[in-house]
Amino acid sequence: MELQALVNTSHRESITVGTADLAVTVKSGDLPVLATPRMVALMEQAAAALLCPHLADGITTVGTALHIAHTAPTAAGRTVTAEATLVETDGRRFVFAVAAFDDAGEIGRGTHERVSVKSDRFLEKAAARGQEV
Repeated sequence: MELQALVNTSHRESITVGTADLAVTVKSGDLPVLATPRMVALMEQAAAALLCPHLADGITTVGTALHIAHTAPTAAGRTVTAEATLVETDGRRFVFAVAAFDDAGEIGRGTHERVSVKSDRFLEKAAARGQEV
């Protein structure tokens, strides 16, 4: 499938907020509510999952930019769903509108960008960082 054909396509991912997802656990705050980094990770997960089945072998995407507002708290035990909608692509760069919801309504919204990379080359670059003399 041509990746341009995915524009305006959405994908959702959900979690039940557990201890590992709380701000107090990930040390992004001291309250037992959904941590912003965990909400953001779920948004990224939804975006990556939208693209993954349509990428060639050896190609993946990596997150490169986020602009997110976390606007409402979510308690442990609640279900959170993140939705990513592809709004723009040039074939290598992907821009998503992302939002997250719990059973009471929206808890966050923003944009997320990803780029496609060759997996093996990307890992080689990561391993080589700091090795230059």
